Amino acid sequence: AAPGGAGRLRGDGVVMSVFVTRRIPAEGLRVLSQASGCRVQQWDSEEPVPRAELLAGVAGTRGLLCLLSDRIDREVLEAAGPGLKVISTLSVGFDHLALDEIKKRGIRVGYTPDVLTDATAELSVALLLSACRRLPEAAEQVKSGGWTTWKPLWMCGYGLSDSTVGIVGLGRIGQAVARRLKPFGVRKFLYTGSGPKPESAAEFGAEFVPLTRLAEESDFVVVTCALTPATQGMCNKDFFSRMKKTSVFVNTSRGAVVNQEDLYNALTQGQIAAAGLDVTTPEPLPTDHPLLSLKNCVILPHIGSATYATRSTMAVLAANNLLAGLRGEPMPHELKL
Repeated sequence: AAPGGAGRLRGDGVVMSVFVTRRIPAEGLRVLSQASGCRVQQWDSEEPVPRAELLAGVAGTRGLLCLLSDRIDREVLEAAGPGLKVISTLSVGFDHLALDEIKKRGIRVGYTPDVLTDATAELSVALLLSACRRLPEAAEQVKSGGWTTWKPLWMCGYGLSDSTVGIVGLGRIGQAVARRLKPFGVRKFLYTGSGPKPESAAEFGAEFVPLTRLAEESDFVVVTCALTPATQGMCNKDFFSRMKKTSVFVNTSRGAVVNQEDLYNALTQGQIAAAGLDVTTPEPLPTDHPLLSLKNCVILPHIGSATYATRSTMAVLAANNLLAGLRGEPMPHELKL
C-alpha cells in the first residue's frame, strides 16, 4: 500500500486505514493503494477471511471493503470500533450486512449495482436455455455413449418461442433479462414485485400480477428480486404446485428466496419440468445435496457477474465508493439507509 503523501484523505494529516477482506481484481486494489493517506490491509487470499482474522483485521479501521460472503454483523462492527465510517461491498446485494446496526452507528454503505446487470442477465438467459433445452444432460450423453442415433423424442425440452415468461422482481437485472428474452419470440411477459413499475414494464408490455398468478400462467419463471424478509422462502411448495408441469424455474437472485426442499420435491414429483440455479443455500452447496442428483436441475456456483470486465469494474467502483466515503464526499453508488 502506498504511504500517505500530499493531499491526504483528511486535512488533519491522519492516515486512514482500510481493511479489504479478500484478494480482489488488481485494478480495484490499485485505486486504493494509490490514494494518498490510505493505508490498505488485506486478507490476501482467494478463500474467505476466517472470522477471527476478520475481527482482528477491522479493529481500528475507518473503512471496510467486503464481499457478499462476509457476514458484517454487530460483532464485526463492535470489533471495528467507533472509528469505522464506511463499508463498501463488492456486490449489488446487501443481505449480508446488518443494516439496522450499521445505520444506528451512522456508517455509510457503498455497493455496486448497474455494473453487473448485463453480465448477470446474460448468465440468467444462459441458465434458462441450459435448463429448458437440457444442455448439461445432453453433453453428458455424448461423453457416456448414450448418443446412439437420432430419435424423434430423445432429449426434447421446451422452447421460448410463443411462451409466457414470468419475472419475479422487475429491477435492473429483471428488465435486462426481459430485454434479452424478447427477441426469442416470447409472447407475453408477466412480473411481480412490491408494486407495479409501469415505466419499466412498458418496454416489454409486461403485466403486473400477483405471485400466484405468475406461477400459474408462466412457462418460464425467472427470479431476480432482492432477498428481503418479504421474499425469503417465497418460492415454496404452494408456489411450485401452482406452476405448469412443463414449466422451467430459474433463480439468479439469492438462494434463500427458494425453499430448496420444496423445489426438490417439485422436480422429483414432476410438478415442474426443470430448474436452473446460480444461487443456493448454503453456498457452496454440499456435493451430496439431493438437488445435485437430479438430471433436470442445473446448478452453477454463483457466477452471475463472473466476466473479467465486470469483476474488474465492480472492484474499481467498490474502491471509489470507499474512498469517497472516507473523504466525506458523495459516493458513486451509495445505499441510502
